Amino acid sequence: MKSSFTFGMRLSGTPAENRPAVEAALKSEGFGVVTEIDVAATIKARLGIDRPAYLILGACHPQLAHRALEVEPSIGALLPCNVVLRADEDGTIVEAIDPVATMRLIDAPGMAAISTEARTRLARALSRIRPRH
Repeated sequence: MKSSFTFGMRLSGTPAENRPAVEAALKSEGFGVVTEIDVAATIKARLGIDRPAYLILGACHPQLAHRALEVEPSIGALLPCNVVLRADEDGTIVEAIDPVATMRLIDAPGMAAISTEARTRLARALSRIRPRH
């Protein structure tokens, strides 16, 4: 799974079943989940529309966030790194934001190195996800 601003994978099982493995993989690369948005529940509550499971986890790597904020204090508008778990007919799609794609908005010395490290760590984390059995 890849778009111009994300990368990811498809897993068998539901987003709820895959969430622990995704969080463990993120943790292995120094990311913690600092925010959570249950998009399907929000749309159901606000609009009365049923949607397949769709969860956004806001992953933060404190050291990288600190470095980015030192370079550009307004970067907080683009943080944290979102990781999506969404149901589809074949299981779960896990997608992470590509920090390099989003940080191209910031023309500041040092930001490219930070965003490249963030992307490397996110990609490595996703590669560590073990499908549920």
